[in-house]
Amino acid sequence: MKSGQVTIKDIAKELNISVSTVSRALAGNPLVKPSTKAAVIELAEKLNYQPNYTALSLRNNTTKTLGVIIPQLVHDFFSMVVRGIEDVAYASGYSVIICNSHESYEREVIDTKTLMNGRVDGVLACITKHTKDVTHFKEFVNRSIPLVFFDCVVDDIDTDKVIIDDYEASYNAVNHLIETGRKHIAYIGGPISLLINQNRYKGYKDALEKHGMSVNDNIVAHCETGDFADGTSSAKKFMDNNQQFDAIFGATDMLAIGAIKHLKKAGKVVPHDISVFGFSNWKISELYEPSLSTVDQPGYEMGRISAELLLNQIRNEDDTFSPKTEILKTDLIVRESSTI
Repeated sequence: MKSGQVTIKDIAKELNISVSTVSRALAGNPLVKPSTKAAVIELAEKLNYQPNYTALSLRNNTTKTLGVIIPQLVHDFFSMVVRGIEDVAYASGYSVIICNSHESYEREVIDTKTLMNGRVDGVLACITKHTKDVTHFKEFVNRSIPLVFFDCVVDDIDTDKVIIDDYEASYNAVNHLIETGRKHIAYIGGPISLLINQNRYKGYKDALEKHGMSVNDNIVAHCETGDFADGTSSAKKFMDNNQQFDAIFGATDMLAIGAIKHLKKAGKVVPHDISVFGFSNWKISELYEPSLSTVDQPGYEMGRISAELLLNQIRNEDDTFSPKTEILKTDLIVRESSTI
């Protein structure tokens, strides 16, 4: 027997039978005699035979692999999304390739090309904060590669999408702050070019208007990243400009925690002086002092539903595809930062 990877030709030669018989025996074909099938399987195990999945994928036009593009793997929310995707994928016999764009548009483009060249059966994607040109995603559609967007989605590509109700979540969070007696509520959000941030800001505005309050643009910040440093610098700017506010709604947990960091440095007591509410329910939001009130996003459910939609596209044999958008509900987690 030759050294190196064992093939079905090697097994066929050793047993003095045809290659097609070995192939059928390994596939469990009932037309192969039980004694022959047993001999083939015994020798395959003895020689540690491994199928050539690349050849199989070319033959069957499938790789049993799904691609996932996410902007931040370290984000608790996205970790739960990936877990939901993997649970569905592996239960259905699929492997998963994770591509982390690190919120870089350039890396996102490279990731899409990598997945196309890798011949994945379908792709699940959440776009970066900086993605405006979506030509690279349209290429999946042009090549008839099933595609599902989740969380940060592309509106003008006609495919399945899974999102949360960002508008309702923000509306409820700000409404909570108002109901606890806050009258001057600041807003710190991420890039307003993203649909999720547009919806979160609209929820903030509408909650104020419902209670007869108007938006004070001097205590509104649309930040480039939505990260900790932006939260700190925005809160500092509000205070340096002597703006009056008794609450902050941060459209991400890191923005909210960054704001609290500066408030504490400035001698303010949260929530006695200023209440703060975040968005996402990262683990740090529970561990921070004071613990952060926040919107809990159903990350696992988002991943599970996204994967199920993608597999439905892949299994669709009659070419009748009607894109749908699944909108998931959220919960408010009220903690110390807004409990007066």
